Amino acid sequence: MATTTASGSLRTYLVTRLLLVIPMVWILVTLVFFVMRVIGDPISSAFGGRLPPDQIAIRKHNAGLDRPILTQYWDYLTGVVHGDFGTALTDNQRISHVLWVKGAATLELSFWALIVALIIGIPLGRVAARYRDRLPDVGLRLFAVLAYAMPVFFVGLLLKLLFAIKLGWLPASGRASTNVELAIQNVSPKTNIYIIDAILYGNTSYVVDVLKHAVLPAIALGLLVGGGFLRLVRVNLLQTLRADYVEAARARGVPERRVVRSHAFRNALIPVVTVMGLQVAALLGGAVLTEETFEWQGIGYTLAQYLINRDFIAVQGIVTAIAVIVAIMSFLIDVVAAVVDPRVRY
Repeated sequence: MATTTASGSLRTYLVTRLLLVIPMVWILVTLVFFVMRVIGDPISSAFGGRLPPDQIAIRKHNAGLDRPILTQYWDYLTGVVHGDFGTALTDNQRISHVLWVKGAATLELSFWALIVALIIGIPLGRVAARYRDRLPDVGLRLFAVLAYAMPVFFVGLLLKLLFAIKLGWLPASGRASTNVELAIQNVSPKTNIYIIDAILYGNTSYVVDVLKHAVLPAIALGLLVGGGFLRLVRVNLLQTLRADYVEAARARGVPERRVVRSHAFRNALIPVVTVMGLQVAALLGGAVLTEETFEWQGIGYTLAQYLINRDFIAVQGIVTAIAVIVAIMSFLIDVVAAVVDPRVRY
């Protein structure tokens, strides 16, 4: 009976969260659309001063921008539902294609950055909690604050100056060397995720080259998220160490190292799973500056180029897609958290 009730509670929670995603995405799409329209007319912003008024008027008509705003909104909303985020004005590429090609690069960078963040945050958070209020804890807390507070582009520049220019250990920019990029472009099927394409190509030196190019941007972006993970793991581990079942383990004579590892640490990681969903937004936001700093041609780098060219149609499509991705990832993380932690219910 208890199992049936728990299963029903979980099902209700998941259905409720799924239903909340729909209005959340709708509000995000609506806000992005009307904010971009408040900024100004996309055609005039992109081509004003470069084309005569009659050509601008023709382009507005072809893009449907001379119709009532609510009609434009409905057409855009319908397109988003069908996966159509519009067409860029500057290069005439469909945003869905740009997201497919460039999104793979951002996904790859975000994956490496998340690995770095977990390597930094979880072990160091555990150390900080174990040596609470002592020198290691104080030093690690200071490191966490600095890692989280320092601008990602500043950290990226420092890493480039030290490891790429001064020491010459790692490449300063790009996703791979030119010859490697040209080679893996011919891989079939091509995923646009360079590490996978390099593995499919079957050349070990290409895999190493791709990994070397990923190190510096992954560290720059991973530090941003890792600082938050470190503090979160520390706080939750300290709370868990004061729990009754942990005190009972100590009373039974269990060594402190085993108490931390076997009894407290696993439960302290449950909130980290939840926060990982929130960090998706931080990773995507930090990717814009990271990709610009390292010329990593992903969504962030492409978005910056469209902004420079004042291509607000493309900017609108990319920002909308990012908002949808964050909303979906938030839901998926809530699902994982509900499965892992039975206390997460409505």
